[in-house]
Amino acid sequence: MDLIIKNGTVITAQDIYKADIGIREGRIAAISDLIIAEEKTEVIDAEGMYVMPGGIDVHVHLELPFCGTISKDDFENGTKAAACGGLTTLIDYGIQQKGRPVMDAINARREKADGKVCIDYSLHGGITDWEKAQSEMEELIDNGITSFKMFMVYRNEGWMADDGDLMHALEATARNGAMIMTHSENDFVIQALLRKHGPEAKELGAWGHVITRPNFSESEAITRAIQLAEATGGRLYIVHMSTGEGADAVKAGQDRGARVFAETCPQYLLLDDSVFREKDGHLYATCPQLRKKKDQERLWKAIEHHTVEVIGTDTCTFDKAQKAMWNGDFRKIPYGMPGVETMLPLMHTYGVMQKHFSLCRLVQLLATNPAKLFGLYPQKGTIAIGTDADIVVFDPKKEKTITFEGMQTDCDWSPFEGFRIQGVPAYTFSRGQSVAKDGRFTGKVGHGAFVRRKPFGNLD
Repeated sequence: MDLIIKNGTVITAQDIYKADIGIREGRIAAISDLIIAEEKTEVIDAEGMYVMPGGIDVHVHLELPFCGTISKDDFENGTKAAACGGLTTLIDYGIQQKGRPVMDAINARREKADGKVCIDYSLHGGITDWEKAQSEMEELIDNGITSFKMFMVYRNEGWMADDGDLMHALEATARNGAMIMTHSENDFVIQALLRKHGPEAKELGAWGHVITRPNFSESEAITRAIQLAEATGGRLYIVHMSTGEGADAVKAGQDRGARVFAETCPQYLLLDDSVFREKDGHLYATCPQLRKKKDQERLWKAIEHHTVEVIGTDTCTFDKAQKAMWNGDFRKIPYGMPGVETMLPLMHTYGVMQKHFSLCRLVQLLATNPAKLFGLYPQKGTIAIGTDADIVVFDPKKEKTITFEGMQTDCDWSPFEGFRIQGVPAYTFSRGQSVAKDGRFTGKVGHGAFVRRKPFGNLD
């Protein structure tokens, strides 16, 4: 063995048990009550700790051009931060330019990422021109790109898909096994409210972000997308769901037999729109935005009832100087916040410790379900002989207070500043290589590799 993790409590999506884990050539080679170390074998004593599959964040935006700037964490530092947070695989986006192939966008993103990423990664295709994209869908799937994001918003930016295009894309997934991911908001409602409240933008401040994107602008779009999935037999994934009404719509669709899956994010579970009343409220602007406490409660319930099956971060990091570009006008705030470094500790503290879900459910939400739905399983997302040795050794007793100071992320604030957490990653291993220890990056730049994914991902 190259590495043995001894005496830990192994947590998978189904089981909890004590075992040693033996790793050879980047894969798990043995799981046993006792593995004897040879003279040159590295040994990690995980007594009192959890040994879990590394987290998989299927929703990140690293080095993303947006609002006249570029998100602060690039592929190198963003993957370093993820490793420090116990994540071992990220999926970013290659967003198509109008009139150009999606593959051009994928190749451009790979040129930025390959040789810089510190953990493994993949890419979703972002479809902004279905007429062009439909003819290359099979080629993209053959190249390991098996999921495609379509925007029901951002009409002015030229990204929005109309209902006909969305219908045809979902219809295609019924045949080819890909997944359509929707950013579900009603752009026409939002633009009407922006026109209404635009003249008072400076007076409203960051609160204008709340009143121009009401809950129904999300839930209506989610309902519409689900109905299109039902009509076509397509495979639908709702990204960054933020509202209780959206969760209700997903549950209703699932109950009717629609093939719809939903994701939410830590910010929608732990923060609410009262932050927009604060002096630095503009820092918290995301799209969709933070909602009410009642939405938090309904989203927690949706996780408990398996309506929501994945937690991702939607990481898109902008520092204070970039956020200051708003100059008091809520319509000009760069949307996004950092999250890869804090997701696992937050979900252990406020999910497991607050008894919203079990340790096995934590692994499901952050590792196994993302791997299954997005074609990475069983290579990733579990602990079993033959799988990639993507492992986080997690100390469930260590407590700390979140602060941006000393974190790996290239950001000078944290949306969870001052949050008390119990449980942190002690070690993170990517394919058997140490990439983080006690919140500090220990890996090598370029260690990460692009991972080709398989179609027909499901939770069965």
